Amino acid sequence: MPQTFAEQLVETLERQGVKRIFGLVGDSLNPVVDAVRQSDIEWIHVRNEEAAAFAAGAESLVTGDLAVCAASCGPGNTHLIQGLYDSHRNGAKVLAIASHIPSLQIGSTFFQETHPEILFKECSSYCEMINSADQGDRVLHHAIQSTMAGNGVSVVVIPGDVSKMESKQHTFTNSTISTGRPVVFPDPTEAAALVSAINEADTVALFCGSGVKNARAQVLTLAEKIKAPIGHALGGKQYIQHGNPFDVGMSGLLGYGACHDATNDADLLILLGTDFPYTEFLPTANVAQIDINGAHIGRRTTVSYPVVGDVAATIENILPHLEEKTDRSFLDKMLREHEHKLSSVVDAYTHNVEKHTPIHPEFAADLLDELADDDAVFTVDTGMCNVWHARYINNPTGKREFLGSFRHGTMANALPHAIGAQAADRHRQVIAMCGDGGLGMLLGELLTVKLHELPLKAIVFNNSSLGMVKLEMLVEGQPEFETDHDQVNFADIAQAAGIRSVRITDPATLRAQLAEALATDGPALIEIVTDPNALSIPPNITWEQVMGFSKAATRTVFGGGVGKMLDLARSNLRNIPKP
Repeated sequence: MPQTFAEQLVETLERQGVKRIFGLVGDSLNPVVDAVRQSDIEWIHVRNEEAAAFAAGAESLVTGDLAVCAASCGPGNTHLIQGLYDSHRNGAKVLAIASHIPSLQIGSTFFQETHPEILFKECSSYCEMINSADQGDRVLHHAIQSTMAGNGVSVVVIPGDVSKMESKQHTFTNSTISTGRPVVFPDPTEAAALVSAINEADTVALFCGSGVKNARAQVLTLAEKIKAPIGHALGGKQYIQHGNPFDVGMSGLLGYGACHDATNDADLLILLGTDFPYTEFLPTANVAQIDINGAHIGRRTTVSYPVVGDVAATIENILPHLEEKTDRSFLDKMLREHEHKLSSVVDAYTHNVEKHTPIHPEFAADLLDELADDDAVFTVDTGMCNVWHARYINNPTGKREFLGSFRHGTMANALPHAIGAQAADRHRQVIAMCGDGGLGMLLGELLTVKLHELPLKAIVFNNSSLGMVKLEMLVEGQPEFETDHDQVNFADIAQAAGIRSVRITDPATLRAQLAEALATDGPALIEIVTDPNALSIPPNITWEQVMGFSKAATRTVFGGGVGKMLDLARSNLRNIPKP
């Protein structure tokens, strides 16, 4: 029986293990949708294609597998862009199916005409338009292979009439897709230079990003041998912080503890698998960098010792050649400083919290960390939710996963990310930490949650304010403007959509209500009315600190509590030898 290209496309996706497609049906996409109808692939109906791309990205990141989103021509495609930017920057393995107007009409300013191959160029590594079914066999393979090779998002643009063409060519789509990852060992000359630099330095500090995901054991071994404190960027937190006896916290706009001092005071700083963008927090003298992507080397600060390679393989390569350091005075000093700094701010979220109304968001986040499953997936909105996540949500056993728009920095990502993560595994706890601003932007996706009965838990930190924007204005010396808005009852909205909900306003009942809501079968929305003034600038901040959001100002502004990280810091003091 003749097969259309749309049917070949769906058959190919099934062979690649694709279980679902996120998207909106309609127009030129309908031939593909009809092929899905006849397959075992589930169609996840979203309310905005932007959410489809976010969800696909999240599914890929939690599974490591190919994920797919789809959109109809014109506006459907333009809606995809935001989520594809996020997925591409996060390195998700996503195939986007962008349907197009009839091929005969391309170039005639036809109804809903855009040029998708131009639109998606910056948010993908592979984007091609298919002009015939036989060509589609080639392009589809190339697109899947590109994204599965770790190059980010791939986009196939398919005019509706091409989707209906008879397909006779299967040479390329019958290929086996390569999904392996080669181990990249460092260049011997670069590795030797790094060894010499480490051996010559009296003090060394390590700063870790998401590139240490599969190198935790090697990083800790290195730190032990050279007596180095370990700091991290937000992207490296879930992989290196838990149970780390060398932990000195996080750097950057959300930074805390002794990380900044350790990384700037050490004789040598080694950047491990991080493309940390905030150059003002990094030293410019005597910096080494290890990264599997050579394009990342030296684009954030002056790097004297570049090494291209896997973090784990590079450390294993250099370890035998490193002289073990016996003086741990710098490490011990940083561990003490870290504990002291965390102790000095912990009262910000523990003092009279059960009496403070509106609820301290720090208190709510700390309880959420305690009550959530040890293997929960957390998705987090940008803005102040990022602060609460960075400060309070820990990874006690190393089994939790954290998803956010940490590189693209868009609003409204938490709920659609949670949709994708929960669709991938309905038995794993998925918690979306939503800001009221972010949830309001893609509020319609609550209908997606209900339609597919996804048992995710959406925690809404409702302070009726764009809190991070307010903070940005204040530290620039500008009066806040248009950041606050009238109170919205999101629990009522969720209830009207058929989702169980609770609105929590009393801090004394927060623990019990939050625990009960998290234990709910099926989807639930938990709205917590929080203090809009949390993390406002202290009255003693100087004008010099305000200007330019300086490092000193940042450390002062964000000195608002640290949750259970204080416990780790105090336990690490036990590692300091007694005189």
